[in-house]
Parts: sequence; C-alpha cells; structure tokens
Amino acid sequence: MDSFGRQPHLKAKRKATVRDICPPLLLPLTKADIKPGSDNERVGVVRDSMLQNHLILKPELGRTRRIRSKLPGSAYVYGLTLRGTDGGVPEAIGHWQVMVSSITKQEKKPKDFIALNYKGIKSGLITAKELCRYHQAHDICIQEHDYKRFPKDPPRLPDAMTYGMPNRTPTPIVDVLQHKFKDLWVQEQKNARLAHEQTKKLQEKRLKKGYDTFAVMIRRHQIPVKLDPLWHLPRFGKTVAHLDTFPTRVDRVNAFKAQEEEVPVRRGKLARGIYTHL
Repeated sequence: MDSFGRQPHLKAKRKATVRDICPPLLLPLTKADIKPGSDNERVGVVRDSMLQNHLILKPELGRTRRIRSKLPGSAYVYGLTLRGTDGGVPEAIGHWQVMVSSITKQEKKPKDFIALNYKGIKSGLITAKELCRYHQAHDICIQEHDYKRFPKDPPRLPDAMTYGMPNRTPTPIVDVLQHKFKDLWVQEQKNARLAHEQTKKLQEKRLKKGYDTFAVMIRRHQIPVKLDPLWHLPRFGKTVAHLDTFPTRVDRVNAFKAQEEEVPVRRGKLARGIYTHL
C-alpha cells in the first residue's frame, strides 16, 4: 500500500507471441559463434563453409538443427512474381471492358444448277463447255428452305404402312403352363450330347485304326509269281525218276508249295538263297 492507502495495480501479464512459441530458425554457424570447448571447435584453419557442411558439423546439445544454406536478406520476396498485363486497377476503373463480337463465317449456299441450265439454254447456250462457262460467270444459289427442309412434294407412302420394327410373335400361354420350353431345352441338350459322343467315337476309331506298312502288306498278301518250267533234255522228258526222297506224295507237294511261296523273298536264280530284307 502506498501512503494514501491505495493498493498498487498489478502488472499485466505479457501475452506470448509467435516468436516465443516458434522461435526463429538458427542461422548457420560462423567462426565467431564457436566457443572454446564446444563440440564444433576446430583445430587449424577454419572456414565458414566448413560450418555449413552437414557431414562435418556436429549437432548441438539441446538445440534444433541449424540450417545449412544462407538465406537472402529481409527485402527478398519468396514465390513467383506475377506481373499484370491488363493494366491493373487504374485501367479497370478508367474504362469499361467491351467484348468484341466474333465474326461468324457465313455458310456458302450451293448453286442451283437447274436454274442455271434453264437460263443458259434460254440464252442460246447448248454445248457443255458453254454451259460450264455460264456457271462460272453467273451465281444462282439454292434457297435455304430448299436444301435444309423436306422437299415440297415428298414421296407418297402407302396408307397402311407401319413404321418401326415388327413385334415378336406372342408366346402361347399353353406352352408356358406346360413347361414346353423346358422340355425343348432338355431335348436339345440330349441331342447335343449324343452328337458329341458319336463324334468322339469316330475319332477314337480313327485313332485306333493302324496303317499297314509295305512289309505287313507283303506278309498278308503274297505276290503271285509265275515260275517257268526248268529246262530238260528232250530225250529225258519221258523218263521216270528213280529216286524219291520224300516219304509220301503229300509231303512232296507241301514242300514244293512252301518253296514256291518263299520264292519272292529268297535270293538266287533258283530262289534257294538267303532271305532278302524289305
């Protein structure tokens, strides 16, 4: 209390600023900032560029990492500079912006060759060359309603004509109640399965059937060979044989028959040699 008995006003508490909450970034170290005994103290020649290399600089205890690059001055403006090309506010206040109407290209109408030919013939032009020159010298265009709308006399259509696609044939209600479509589908599936099985059997039969080689055909079907009779002296033609080595006449016939069958596959003039390789 003062001498008058009044209580002094309490000092108002200062509000925290942005600088207190988010302190500015630490600037890069310089030779003047390094104190003896600190972690970044260097022996020998020390340059400021050495203190900006993150591979050499050691982190400081209790402090955030320092920025390594030098920042521009306070007068530097970050970002892109957009320079106005329309004059800015003074030009906008000074006059009104008037939109210039775009020029629409007028559509060129096609020529009316019927009218040109009619007038050319009236003028006495007959040949194609004269009419072509008349078309180049004169210009009569078709009216807009003539080529952008229906013709004046459209083709006559029959009175009973119906536009559009014909409707599908209605389904009889009896077929729906009797499930006829189901029976037809089942029958179609059966027919398709039977056709598939028959095709499969034919394929298997073709695969099982073997092709006969030339050797197999020779074994099955012997090629008949006409044997010429042996040459004998005429005086011995009617002579009876005095020696017979076969026990019976049947064995003799069978032996000669077997020899005749082996004639095509044996070598030698008399077909009594070794077997040939086919």
